[in-house]
Amino acid sequence: MRIGVVSDTHGSIDHTRPAIRMLESLEVEAVLHCGDIGSAAVVELFAAWPTHFVFGNCDYDHADLREAIEGAGQTCHGLFGEIELAGVPIALLHSHDRRRFQEVITGGAYRLVCYGHTHVAAEDRHGETLVLNPGALYRADRHTIAVVELPTVESTLVSV
Repeated sequence: MRIGVVSDTHGSIDHTRPAIRMLESLEVEAVLHCGDIGSAAVVELFAAWPTHFVFGNCDYDHADLREAIEGAGQTCHGLFGEIELAGVPIALLHSHDRRRFQEVITGGAYRLVCYGHTHVAAEDRHGETLVLNPGALYRADRHTIAVVELPTVESTLVSV
């Protein structure tokens, strides 16, 4: 299974559309959004896939975003998502709560931890856990997303 991972769209349709086209060309089967969604209009762009969203520190109106996400038939996890895809336990969070982020990384319960917030793409291994930041689609020197192959948990960062 191939999944796409994005973060920090901050409501920017113009910056998110190229990422959507890239995800289409890479034939992903699902998408994880690591927070700072920014607007209901961004949510609508992910209609082609089952998409899992978490809130970031700049997602101020949780009720409106949750309504947009659920209204689009997508999944809203609030501040923390715990999902399993292709048999792989995955944590999804924005990482602005540093204590919780460290607990998730070091806890050993997940093979993949996806996060945002820093606007910098990063891939790190902590034992069997891949800790992945896809970078940002807004306010970044380079706009990037990530693609992860499951169940092998092999990632690739992609410029958009």
